[in-house]
Amino acid sequence: MKAHTHETQATITPEKALEFLKEGNQRFVNNLKANRDLLEQVNATREGQWPFAVVLSCIDSRTSAELIFDQGLGDVFSIRIAGNFVNQDILGSMEFGCNVAGSKLVVVLGHTKCGALKGGLDAAQIEGMGMDNLNHLINHFDPIIDKIIEDGEERSSSNAELLERLNQHNVKNAIEDIRKQSSTLRRLEEEGKIKIVGANYDVETGVVTWL
Repeated sequence: MKAHTHETQATITPEKALEFLKEGNQRFVNNLKANRDLLEQVNATREGQWPFAVVLSCIDSRTSAELIFDQGLGDVFSIRIAGNFVNQDILGSMEFGCNVAGSKLVVVLGHTKCGALKGGLDAAQIEGMGMDNLNHLINHFDPIIDKIIEDGEERSSSNAELLERLNQHNVKNAIEDIRKQSSTLRRLEEEGKIKIVGANYDVETGVVTWL
């Protein structure tokens, strides 16, 4: 499997880009790999890169986009932050990936048993540990937690049903933020030049479910 070129990238539609990732995850789950010469891909991409997708995922060590979607060098832009939420810098990276470098798909990828979201649910305990920047990060999830938690429901990472509900809503919230906060990406999606989609990776099975 060769690295993408400017010419091959131009022939990829948003729908085809999504299909590439679905097929790649199927290979991953079945313990198969596309036949790639990675050193050849290094050589092929030394003058430039033409990825077909931008994937925003968590920093969790189990959720490498290149591995779980079985992609090679130069295939995807991989943006990673604990809790896979967006901010201005991440939006700028997405705009570069799509509007400058020509990617056709934006994926917000959440995952089960997310440690960042667990931290959000256990914020009171985390804040007592004295890590100012981590406290700032997990506070991003408070508005979503406040929206989805039910009266009398336990706010705790041990509440597995709440944790997974938060995971799903966090992905959807990130997609909403992308559309609201980036006129560039919103326009590209409205023009049919890109798709913005959400997905969830199961750390127990390796399966990606598309939302």
